[in-house]
Amino acid sequence: MVVLYKILGAPSFDRATESGLLPWSGKDREDGFVHLSTAEQVKETAAKHYASETELLLLEIRSEQLEGLRFEPSRGGALFPHAYADIPLSAVRAVHELVGPVPGVFRWPEPLR
Repeated sequence: MVVLYKILGAPSFDRATESGLLPWSGKDREDGFVHLSTAEQVKETAAKHYASETELLLLEIRSEQLEGLRFEPSRGGALFPHAYADIPLSAVRAVHELVGPVPGVFRWPEPLR
């Protein structure tokens, strides 16, 4: 099993607990897939796209439970995981608070420190 990561706002995750599916961000809808990161990519993703955000969660996702998963070239030619189908909440194996009240100060869980 490969663990993948999704950064999500806390209010969006609250909606996921009601629907049973992780919501697609505006960028996900625009691109036609759910953007995910590997352990090696997630810190750069956070710094590049979420530095000004607060109340963020880091979701650990079980890759074997994803349909339509592809690794495709993106930033710098690196292969990034993209899910071309909805991600069920059951695929989330852990949820970590990533950012508190100070934007850009990330609190990484043990495996990513």
